Amino acid sequence: MNPELPFEEKYIDWVDNWKQPHNPIKWIKNSCVWYSQILTTKLGMKKFKDYIRKFHYGNQNVSGDKGKNNGLTNSWLSSSLQISPEEQLVFLQKLLANDLPVSQKAHEMTKNILFVEELSDGWKLYGKTGSGSQASKKKIEKFNLQIGWFVGWMQKDNRTVVFVHYIEDKKEQEIPPGLRAKAIAKEKLKLAIHQ
Repeated sequence: MNPELPFEEKYIDWVDNWKQPHNPIKWIKNSCVWYSQILTTKLGMKKFKDYIRKFHYGNQNVSGDKGKNNGLTNSWLSSSLQISPEEQLVFLQKLLANDLPVSQKAHEMTKNILFVEELSDGWKLYGKTGSGSQASKKKIEKFNLQIGWFVGWMQKDNRTVVFVHYIEDKKEQEIPPGLRAKAIAKEKLKLAIHQ
C-alpha cells in the first residue's frame, strides 16, 4: 500500500518499530508520528486546517505548542488539538456512514487500514490506539502521567458496535496507555460477543 516512505535518522524515533519504512497500514498499526508529520507537511497548513474544520474534529485548534509555531507537525501530540471520547465516537459514526467530506474511496481505504483482527463468531475488529501526556489545567505543562485510548468498531454482517475506551493514569506505568486501553477494550468486546 502506498505511499511507502523510508525511515531517516532525523525523524522522531520514540518507538523502535518506527525505525523502518512505513506505509499507511504500518503507520496506523504503529502510530508512527514521523509518517503523520510527513503527511501533514505535504498537505500544508491551509489544507490541514481545512480538513480539521470540515471534519468538525475536536476543538479544531491546530496552533500547536504555545510560542513554537509547530501546529502542522505537533498539534495532535498532547498539544492544542484535542478531542473528547464523545467527539471521537461521533467522528467514527460519520466515517462508518460515509458522511465525512471526502471521497467514497477515501472512506473505504481508511476503514481498511483500521482493520485490527478477526474476533470470534465472525466479528471483525477495527480501531486505533493513541497515547499522550496529561496536561495541567491551563495546558501549560505536560506531566509524566499518561492518557490513552482505543477507538473503533466491531462488525459482523449488518451489525456494527462503535466504541471508545479512554484511560487516564493515576501513577506512572511502563506499558503505553494506548496499548493497555486496547487490551482492556478487547476483553470487554469479547465478553459482549458472548453474552
